[in-house]
Amino acid sequence: MARGELAGSAQLELVTGVAQLRPEEAMFEAMLRGWRAQQVARGLRPDTIEAREQLVRRFVAETNEFPWSWGPAHVEEWILAMTGERRLAVSTIRSYQVDLRLFSEYLIDSRYGWVTACEDAFGPGRHPVAMFHEWNSVAHLDDYEGSPEARPFSREELQAFFDYADAQVDRAAASGHKGALTAYRDATLFKVIYGWGLRRTETARLDLVDWGRNPVAPEFGRFGSLSVRYGKAKRGGPPRRRSVASVMVWAVEAVADYVENVRPRFGADDHSAMWVTERGGRVKPSEINARFVAYRDALGLPEALVPHSLRHSYVTHLTENGADRRFIQVQVGHECDTSTAIYTHVSDDFMNTALRRALSPALDGDHETRRPTDG
Repeated sequence: MARGELAGSAQLELVTGVAQLRPEEAMFEAMLRGWRAQQVARGLRPDTIEAREQLVRRFVAETNEFPWSWGPAHVEEWILAMTGERRLAVSTIRSYQVDLRLFSEYLIDSRYGWVTACEDAFGPGRHPVAMFHEWNSVAHLDDYEGSPEARPFSREELQAFFDYADAQVDRAAASGHKGALTAYRDATLFKVIYGWGLRRTETARLDLVDWGRNPVAPEFGRFGSLSVRYGKAKRGGPPRRRSVASVMVWAVEAVADYVENVRPRFGADDHSAMWVTERGGRVKPSEINARFVAYRDALGLPEALVPHSLRHSYVTHLTENGADRRFIQVQVGHECDTSTAIYTHVSDDFMNTALRRALSPALDGDHETRRPTDG
């Protein structure tokens, strides 16, 4: 690299002294190589870079124009198509916008020289311009843009779900089928998602060695804490790790029974995964989702309940039980308290109790907390 030149600059990526048969395609490929080099220099993950590149290629195909011909109108037509016939979620559209904006800003940054390179190759005025503006971009108006139907389990629904999962073990065992082991595994897996407030992918990637002792809770033995090594990453960053303290006795007992008495029967002693298949592989997130849907639909529970609802339930139920908000935030790996608040859907009973607690000093003349049912 020449002195003073940035990784990804046009001067480094363009081939000089060679007549290109397809100059426009050659320029576009050089831009992508340069953007890739710029992102590598910033330490971004390969899969993030690859996904962004594929999005840019799709945008070229859909607009039938190369980047030096793009303008704000192309963005408007593209967003209209995604919100109309494709019906993509607002958060998905914004994610795409962010990636395309980054590519656009890279091209028009004078330090990389792509504006000059395009004008030299294609003539004056033919160069990348800013495409995204406040008036043609989807604004980020809320911390949470998922489906408004998303919600946690009620305690009754959760108990019914776990009871049904346990019943499948007994049913398979009574029929003499091999499915008893997988049914037991899945019943325990769902209890772990709820009992430690995990995401589906975090759960699928757990290993046996991720369990450890917690000196503050020696009664839980080797299952006093759980090391989550594949937590949700920030954009372009590596997975974030966190340690989750065990808080539910019954969940610890379920895990201990599975690890000590059930998992060994899969015959996968040389596999590190917590959740193994009968063929000796690791359970995939898609398989977790399929089993969850089968149980949910068999019980006639609402489609709004998804595996992530178990994580929502963890936050909600700990909140209702009086756990410290900061403790819950650390447990589930949220950087901001506002993210934890989004997951909290406290019940009417909890709200009534909280209201009674708030009103007691004024109505009773002291700071004694009474139950709403007290006279």
